[in-house]
Amino acid sequence: MTRAPWRAYDRGVMQDPTDPLSPTARHLLKLNPDAYAALVARGDGSMEARDLLESLQPEQLLASGNVKREADGEAMLAGLWLWHDWLDESHTISQGLHGATGSFWHAIMHRREGDFSNAKYWYARCADHPILPSLNAQASAILNPLPADKSILRLTAHGWNPNAFVDFVEELHDRPNDPRHRIAVALQRLEWRVLFEHCSRAAAGA
Repeated sequence: MTRAPWRAYDRGVMQDPTDPLSPTARHLLKLNPDAYAALVARGDGSMEARDLLESLQPEQLLASGNVKREADGEAMLAGLWLWHDWLDESHTISQGLHGATGSFWHAIMHRREGDFSNAKYWYARCADHPILPSLNAQASAILNPLPADKSILRLTAHGWNPNAFVDFVEELHDRPNDPRHRIAVALQRLEWRVLFEHCSRAAAGA
């Protein structure tokens, strides 16, 4: 059987062996194999992850124990709370971060709570984020082999289109039997991974 084209992007996190993460961070990423599967998260997230995250400091997420860029270290925490579906905790951090990366996490949080118009507002504030070309290239690798579909073509037709992805999620989040739902989850996880990797490398000064 031919593997679905998004499956290679829908497993694991941070596979690059040169990444700067500590064992604690790696443990958090592997804690729940089904994490971040809901397009719109409802209710509480992983209690085990919450117990670990509540007292965690950014320096504990890096193998070096040395955060070179404080805002990116905080952004890593915002991302990890979000990965484990604790939206309010992620929001508290991201709304206190200035710059495009904080706005990006803020946008994702609002999309995952189902506040789609607010998500678009925050995506507009990170329209020049440096991860977007890489995100577009990796998303295109998932989408290009798929049958043509207008809602899918909009996502990468002129570079990665966050507003089109918000619309895609809004359409599909409560339709798990739609074949495109799995694609949306894969893209959601890809977006998270690319942004989190950017934050971890920037926090480490790479």
